[in-house]
Amino acid sequence: MGTYRTRCRWRYIIGLFLGIAALSSTASAASYSTSFPNTETPLSDRGHWIEGKATGVDWANVGTTPGLAFGTQTGVEAWGPTAYNDSTAVLSGAWGANQTATATVHIRKQTDAPGVFEEVELRLRTTITAHSITGYEINFSCSANPANFYAQIVRWNGPLGSFTYLNSIKCHIHDGDIVSATVSGNTISVTVNGAPIMSAVDSAFSGGSPGIGFYLRGATGADANFGFSKYAASDGQTSKP
Repeated sequence: MGTYRTRCRWRYIIGLFLGIAALSSTASAASYSTSFPNTETPLSDRGHWIEGKATGVDWANVGTTPGLAFGTQTGVEAWGPTAYNDSTAVLSGAWGANQTATATVHIRKQTDAPGVFEEVELRLRTTITAHSITGYEINFSCSANPANFYAQIVRWNGPLGSFTYLNSIKCHIHDGDIVSATVSGNTISVTVNGAPIMSAVDSAFSGGSPGIGFYLRGATGADANFGFSKYAASDGQTSKP
């Protein structure tokens, strides 16, 4: 009897341990949301963000004022690789491979100048290290010029200016639109206000973090004219309450 009770006790302990381990696994699911309540350049939110300039060196940082995240590019970089130093920031910590990023677009002023390019960007499976950014960018033009209406899925290959277009469509974004991008397996899908608009298939990257970005070209002093007022990301797992 003593041996039987001992075995039962150990079975109970092992079961309890496995239950705790399963709970810990669930609790490690990643999620994040913000309405950018602070004034920060670069965006940090107590260390939650990794920046394109501060860490990546060759790109620009993201800045915030209460209720708005925006880029910090000068907008006059020379054409060539340096013209693509998008303001970029991704979330720190461990993230699962299946990720969703959602943001509310805020546009204070839209330009219709044909030579001015203004983009808001969602990022998935992105990794920033010195002189390298890999991952997926989903961008949306904020232009008021019909010739500049577009949305694109782009793979960043590492070095500044090295990228590959995976899909591109004509798309017009307005103030208050909710843009969302999801990567699951090797499929990237994009919605605007809940409606699917495009997708792409790519298997180059299986890890990294969600994030945000902004692009300005052909104008100066216009960074804060467009950005995100809210942002949320998750890795598709069930987070512990």
